[in-house]
Amino acid sequence: MDRKVVTVLLAAWERPDFRAGLRHLIDLDEVTSLLAALAVDDQDDEVRRRIMELLSSALETAEIRGAILLLIETDDIRHSLAAAISEKLADRPGLASSIRSALDDPAVRAEIRDALESQGMRTLVWKAAEDEFRGRRLTLVKEATLLLLRHRPARRLVWALRRHGVIRELRRRPANT
Repeated sequence: MDRKVVTVLLAAWERPDFRAGLRHLIDLDEVTSLLAALAVDDQDDEVRRRIMELLSSALETAEIRGAILLLIETDDIRHSLAAAISEKLADRPGLASSIRSALDDPAVRAEIRDALESQGMRTLVWKAAEDEFRGRRLTLVKEATLLLLRHRPARRLVWALRRHGVIRELRRRPANT
């Protein structure tokens, strides 16, 4: 969770349609305090862990998944999110460009929606995210492989991302290495 991405999330938080999707489902004060903590440069692991737990449990609710999808379905928020990703990936402009292209493709957004609706895929994605957070690279590779083997939405999403060059750019080394 980069500070710029959190800034975009805070902007989305101010949108009535985004907040309405979440209002009756989660503790808005907790979310606000976590986003504010993530928006500063000095974040500790406990704050990151809390936000990961909140996101994981939140994605189990259809209304919250719908609100999260507003982040990529709403043009201004999607463009702000893409700009934050581009800034974070300044050393990898090809990857940033391919991600922006993928986010702008309605077919890719539909694949993301389908992927979020798969319970098994959500479970494996969170296991992989937890492995990444804990620095368990080998386990992360295993979880990613299982994700692709077991879940058709994952394979379709990867194929859609491949069409935009995201997979190719992920394989490239950053310019400064």
